[in-house]
Amino acid sequence: MSAALVHPSAIVDPGARLGAGVQVGPYAVIGAQVVIGENTTVGAHCVIEGHTTIGRDNRIWQFCSIGAAPQDMKYAGEPTRLEIGERNTIREFCTFNRGTAQDGGVTRVGDDNWVMAYVHVAHDVQLGNRCILANNATLAGHVQVGDWVIVGGLTGVHQFVKIGAHAMAGFQTALSQDVPPFMMVDGNPAKVHGFNIEGLRRRGFSAERIAQVKQIHRLLYRNGLTLEQAKAEIGTLGALMPAGDERAADVQAMLDFLGASRRGIVR
Repeated sequence: MSAALVHPSAIVDPGARLGAGVQVGPYAVIGAQVVIGENTTVGAHCVIEGHTTIGRDNRIWQFCSIGAAPQDMKYAGEPTRLEIGERNTIREFCTFNRGTAQDGGVTRVGDDNWVMAYVHVAHDVQLGNRCILANNATLAGHVQVGDWVIVGGLTGVHQFVKIGAHAMAGFQTALSQDVPPFMMVDGNPAKVHGFNIEGLRRRGFSAERIAQVKQIHRLLYRNGLTLEQAKAEIGTLGALMPAGDERAADVQAMLDFLGASRRGIVR
């Protein structure tokens, strides 16, 4: 496999570690504590700094700022980190910041994410796998995003908000509360408008699994139950499933999410 290919105008600190096949474009700047995995492409004018680790086969387009200090006034230069997984697409003008000592100290981005232009991933964000963040989506500090989530363009997500797996937020949504798994939200203030049925179909969910997610949605949002009553009814659904059934795992994922919510759910 070929060595890293660095444009003559790029500035790469001798301490940086670039894997085989890495390409660094014109005028990019790579700091001393940066590690970049095999076959990752760094576009022109990108700045990658701090304790930043990037996996293999990522494509980072021009003018991105990756691994800069967090935009947090409490930050005092602690050695926090940014970790990016594999096969992510990160388009133009994105900003990904390192973590803070007040949280786990690490901002994490998973694998196979599609991140469009001008997206901001703030300090201590935990972004899962196979997510889509459309143009100008903004994740504030400490936000947690599950796998297969779609965040619409110009959507703002408040600090400490959690978005469950397979959820979807529409264009210009203002999220200040947690979004349970599978749900579709939209608006300012955000409201739930059904569940992500088309996304579940595309991901191969069986008709039986989709029917159960529909029932969970009804219990949470359509049957006039309190949250505690809805949680009890959702738990009953799971008790009816045989061990190892994917529907039981879906129920447990929902119950775990609801039990861990700190800001309350969009409801």
